Amino acid sequence: MSTTSDDWRRRDFLTRSALAGAAGLLGVTPELASAEPPPETTTIRWLRSPAICVAPYYVAEALLPSEGFTDVRYVQASSQTWTPAVVSGEVDFVLNFVGPLLVRLDAGDPLVILAGGHVGCFELFGTERVRAIRDLKGKTASVPELGSPQHVFLASIAAHVGLDPRKDIDWVIHPRTKAMQLLAEGKIDAFLGFPPEPQELRAKGIGHVVVNSSVDRPWSQYFCCMVYTRREFAQKYPVATKRALRAILKAVAVCALEPERTAAFLVDKGYTQNYSYALQTMKELPYGKWREYDHEDTVRFYALRLYEAGMVKSSPQKILAQGTNWRFLNELKKELKG
Repeated sequence: MSTTSDDWRRRDFLTRSALAGAAGLLGVTPELASAEPPPETTTIRWLRSPAICVAPYYVAEALLPSEGFTDVRYVQASSQTWTPAVVSGEVDFVLNFVGPLLVRLDAGDPLVILAGGHVGCFELFGTERVRAIRDLKGKTASVPELGSPQHVFLASIAAHVGLDPRKDIDWVIHPRTKAMQLLAEGKIDAFLGFPPEPQELRAKGIGHVVVNSSVDRPWSQYFCCMVYTRREFAQKYPVATKRALRAILKAVAVCALEPERTAAFLVDKGYTQNYSYALQTMKELPYGKWREYDHEDTVRFYALRLYEAGMVKSSPQKILAQGTNWRFLNELKKELKG
């Protein structure tokens, strides 16, 4: 039996209500929230993309009205590299991969990192010719484009074991779906994927996992995705910045505590079509680590890896000094329940 549009709207309402209710159990009391100044702007621009590992960012949509944002505007992502949309003012807040973000900070983009979002995300798959990271030397790796999250993360992985990604890896450019097919046919040697791609590759028995950043050290010890905004936005709208960040951090906890509801929300909202893959992602990724992990350490770790890979010129200290602001995070650590 087909599902009517009314059914979908009802399911969406119920899912949003459930997620917002769960988040309410984790956050500041209504009395404290009402005692805060209102956001300096009630309009906020939010991105939409099929990268379901950043589920907390999407779940936060349901929480933004309670933070005083009455006009939430959605912008469809044109690629997985989201920094240009933030720099231009097309989008105000993003939870996205830290590697490409550091490359843009090094280039001088006026962005500021506010917090780590979650750990994990990417998995490196290889053919029988790639059993370890060092086996990438002289091998072919497919990425959607140079400078993409896949390219930046794989370059940092290679640099960490002493490879020079500029010389030692043969980079080829293919769309992700095409690259997965080429991996199955053995026509490329390596592919780095983000959910739901790893779930699909494992389900179809394509390749094998060389690195899983959710469980393999050192990658599992650092955030994969971080929250950032324009420097001007944080300076001009500090209350709105804190409130938007709070919505995301509460949503991170929802993803950890309510994987089934979160997966249903992602399907209902059209971020993914496969509930099973979405649920696997929610259960496999270690959400809810924002209190435990060192946010600054993530920036330092990846900045150093990218410096070794020749992808940034700035020192980690310079990037930390110019591209981070932990004030809002430190305040929320004190205010939000553990």
